[in-house]
Amino acid sequence: MLLAVLAIAALVYYFVGGGGAAGDSGTTDEPGVLTSPLTEVNPGQAGDALELPVPVSGGRIVKHGAYVTSYNISTLIPDWVAYELTAEEAEGRRDRDGIEFRMDPDLRGCTQAMREDYSGSGWTKGHLMPAADAAFSSTAMAETFYFTNICPQNETLNAGDWQYLEKRVRAWAKRYGSVWVVTGPIVGKNRYGTIGDRDVVVPDSFYKAVLARRSDGSYSAIAFVMDNDDERYYLKDCSMSVDELETLTGFDFFPALDDKIEEKVESKVKLNDWGIK
Repeated sequence: MLLAVLAIAALVYYFVGGGGAAGDSGTTDEPGVLTSPLTEVNPGQAGDALELPVPVSGGRIVKHGAYVTSYNISTLIPDWVAYELTAEEAEGRRDRDGIEFRMDPDLRGCTQAMREDYSGSGWTKGHLMPAADAAFSSTAMAETFYFTNICPQNETLNAGDWQYLEKRVRAWAKRYGSVWVVTGPIVGKNRYGTIGDRDVVVPDSFYKAVLARRSDGSYSAIAFVMDNDDERYYLKDCSMSVDELETLTGFDFFPALDDKIEEKVESKVKLNDWGIK
């Protein structure tokens, strides 16, 4: 657990300004990108980064204005996208019309998915951090259209139950003042193969983990998994504990929490905290 916190703290340190200069140990010359093992710094600096999982080996970590992504240059989709969403941000009302999907300019020199890979594939360009969560800023919303935030997603799921879950996340942000979110694909058996000339992997399913702080200072967490198909997914039926999601994905979520809090919060789900019946 200590190593996990140190890793998260180092990531915060890097982005806040402690390690961003070209030529520093463990960094590349690409702004906002960290590809090497993280350096140890004061764990106390991790307090404002509850959304960040333990970095994935080989993932290209890129920070944008509203989210952090770990981009997998083998699958050409993110391993995870993490962000905090506040009540004020959830009230954003900017229009997404006219914004085009494009490669991430902060990931130069690495192969990325492109619009051509999705053209005629039968799969939509599914946001992990939804554009509506970044509607508080035109720049932040445009950054959600980078392919480091996009996965091939079933059209019915994208416009249906997954979108409904995204709306609920915004409602929870308004209820609790803020929520910490980690979301991403599960490649699984890769039953849908790949798309495009670059072989962009189509996930078997998608996950979302959400953490909130109650008014009394205690925490509550919940996770969801929906298959990448056109079936119906009711939140109660596809919900699970964060521990269960960690077993399913192999990722360590919310490691910056105190050990005792993390163990308690991630081991069970209180549906009443989320208004799910």
